[in-house]
Amino acid sequence: MKYAIASEKVRRTFAKQIEKISGERISLCYQCGKCSAGCPVAYAMDYLPSQITRFAQLGMVEKLMQSSTIWICASCKTCSVRCPRGIELAKIMDAFRILAKRRGIVPKGQIAPLFDGIFLGSIEKYGRLHEMGLISKLNIASGRPFKDLSLLPIMLRKGKIRFVPEKVNSPREVRNLIRKVEELESK
Repeated sequence: MKYAIASEKVRRTFAKQIEKISGERISLCYQCGKCSAGCPVAYAMDYLPSQITRFAQLGMVEKLMQSSTIWICASCKTCSVRCPRGIELAKIMDAFRILAKRRGIVPKGQIAPLFDGIFLGSIEKYGRLHEMGLISKLNIASGRPFKDLSLLPIMLRKGKIRFVPEKVNSPREVRNLIRKVEELESK
């Protein structure tokens, strides 16, 4: 599939969306490549972080949204620390993920979006993470139901994981916080 550079109006509109969500100006990037050179997960990405930034600058929204890079980004902030312009690329990657979710775009085979939903579902239900439920649901949803099963006895014996979830005193407060964040993301 061939992607074209977008019109100036599309580029400005997209840049404003990213800036509103992330608080960062993507136009400041001059493509030095330091973000890509320092990225610890660049080897697994289909496009380097600097390339993704350039796609955004050129308004190549569909190409950017279809990329696995925005889902693979670990938000470790190595790129942000290395950037000579002080751009928080990790915040921009978060903005790309938010926009992709709004558009219903999630690349097939990506675990991160599955993980996000299951993780937040656990937090919402119990007020904290239930690791056993997270691992079980993630493995089933990703089509690998027996992944890491051999580690279960060891983790149970060492008390690292529990069958029964612990609840916080007021999970409703946690649910309310999640709703507020979702409202902020939707703006």
